[in-house]
Amino acid sequence: MRVLFVTGEYPAMQGGVGDYTRQLSQALGAQDVRVHVLTHVNAGGDHLRTPTAAYEPVVHPVMEQTGWRLWNYVSAATREVRPDVVHIQYQSAAYALHAAVNYLPWRLRLALKRPRVVTTFHDLRFPYLFPKAGPFRWQTVLALARSSDGCVITNPVDWLRLIRRGLAARLRAIPIGSNIENQPPAGFDRDQQRARWGAGPDDWLLGYFGFLNLGKGGETLIRSVDALARAGHPVRLLMVGGQVGASDPTNAAYLAHIEKLIGELGLADRVRWTGFTASDQVSANLLATDCMVLPYREGASLRHGSLMAALAHGLAIVTTRTTGTLPDVAAPFPTLRDGESALLVPRDDPAETTGAVIRVMTDEALRNQVRRGALALSRQFQWSAIAVRHLEMYRGLGVV
Repeated sequence: MRVLFVTGEYPAMQGGVGDYTRQLSQALGAQDVRVHVLTHVNAGGDHLRTPTAAYEPVVHPVMEQTGWRLWNYVSAATREVRPDVVHIQYQSAAYALHAAVNYLPWRLRLALKRPRVVTTFHDLRFPYLFPKAGPFRWQTVLALARSSDGCVITNPVDWLRLIRRGLAARLRAIPIGSNIENQPPAGFDRDQQRARWGAGPDDWLLGYFGFLNLGKGGETLIRSVDALARAGHPVRLLMVGGQVGASDPTNAAYLAHIEKLIGELGLADRVRWTGFTASDQVSANLLATDCMVLPYREGASLRHGSLMAALAHGLAIVTTRTTGTLPDVAAPFPTLRDGESALLVPRDDPAETTGAVIRVMTDEALRNQVRRGALALSRQFQWSAIAVRHLEMYRGLGVV
């Protein structure tokens, strides 16, 4: 079987969708699938991501832009590669918010001998990226879903939105895995790693992982650190990974806002930033923390690679509960359980977030419980299993 992934980002570009595509490519390669990746000109080549598998896909970093010329790039690649499946990795920002990718399956249907077309929807949220698009943006998403032969949905909220549009027959529930393996460098010493960031053995080293944007709850995070500091707790915050990513231009403005807030609250000496590093260093920095604080504004979602990484590292996690109650139609996905695999708090609530951090840091039994629960839950997100589920979907579409 031959698969062509289409993605607006790929390592060495910074971004979760690119990292996801590489991990899935490697896992499919281990199942004897020949994988090609059509992506942006800034991707490929030497980069900081250390190979984690014997198989590497063939990368075609030729896309200079992701407007209507995208159709030409994909047409040329399909003629060259002759894939059985064209699999689109869809996140609006990775395609510069352009609608060309949304109508790509329609364009491919014009070919006399067309491949099957599958789309993975990484994120159906738009307000932070394109707030004035309104119904038009949602209609382009529906056009992409309806014209694809199959759709991979990564989380219960997006699953429910598309189920309600009568698309159940096209959908496959396959959550993402962690883009960062629990694999620190050889000779990793936790105390030394903490000391590198100014944290002693008795300090509360909180961690945050992922890019900052309006949906990640950065203000809640910083105000919680401020409350902990004012209460006399020995708190420090380690911001792990790159700050803004390669795809979403709005992230830089939000980062500036958070940096200003840190300065206004006098927390500059308590907050450290690792910047973009190799994956083994990311793993070491995650393991150095005592508690991960991920106050997502829409609630903890399986779409977040940062949450998947925290689970895979067996970390104590404080995060936000999903608003409302999802009906049984969302059942195909595993879920976080409060007090078992994480501590769940209301969104945009620094006081509740602060209280949860205090609970997990002062109750060793609770801390160990949520760490064990996180690690157990993470076993449901192994890349080998994710690859097998993709193969089952491809074969269900008639691909041999």
